[in-house]
Amino acid sequence: MIESFDAVKVISEHRGNAFIIPEMTAGTELPIITRMADHDLPFNWAAMGKGSSLGLGLALARPDIKVIDLDGDGSLLTNLGTMLTIANMAPPNLIHFLFDNGVYRCTGGQIPPRAGKFNFAVMALEAGYANVHNISDLKTLEKSIDGIIDEVGPTFVRLEIKPGVGPSYPYVRASDCVENFRAAIARC
Repeated sequence: MIESFDAVKVISEHRGNAFIIPEMTAGTELPIITRMADHDLPFNWAAMGKGSSLGLGLALARPDIKVIDLDGDGSLLTNLGTMLTIANMAPPNLIHFLFDNGVYRCTGGQIPPRAGKFNFAVMALEAGYANVHNISDLKTLEKSIDGIIDEVGPTFVRLEIKPGVGPSYPYVRASDCVENFRAAIARC
C-alpha cells in the first residue's frame, strides 16, 4: 500500500505541464507538496465526486494539454457513471488517478459501501478506458509514472492507498471557486 502523500508527490514531480485537479485528500496534500503552477486550479476542488467530470470537460475542451484528475474512491462512488462517459468520449489527454483507500478520509474515516469487495481497475477496464493500471506499491508507481503520463488515454490508474483519517476539508466559498476556476482556465 502507498501513502497518499507519497503518491501525490510522485505524480506532481512527473506531471510536466499537465493541468491537475486535486480532489478531496489530494486537494489538501498537493499545495503542501508543491506550489501549484499558474495553470492549476488555485483552490481545493471540493465537489465530491465531480473531479472526474471536470477532468473530462477540461480534457475535451483543451485537447492540447494533459489533464490529471486525482480522485478518491469515496468520491468516485458518488459518480460512477462518469467512468462510462469518460470511456465513451475517449479523451486521449486524460489521466484519472484513483486513490483507493477504502475510507472517506476527509470526513472522518467512514467505510464506503462495498469497500474492498470490488476493484475499480476492473470497472475501468470494463467501461472501456484505453489504459488501466492497478498499482499497490510506491516503487511500481515511481517506475511506471513516466510511461503512464505519456500514454494516449483515457488512462485509469488505481492506486492502493493506506487507509487513514486526514485533515478536515477546508471550507471554500462557491463564489471564490468559480472566480478562481475562471482565472485558471484563462491562463491555459
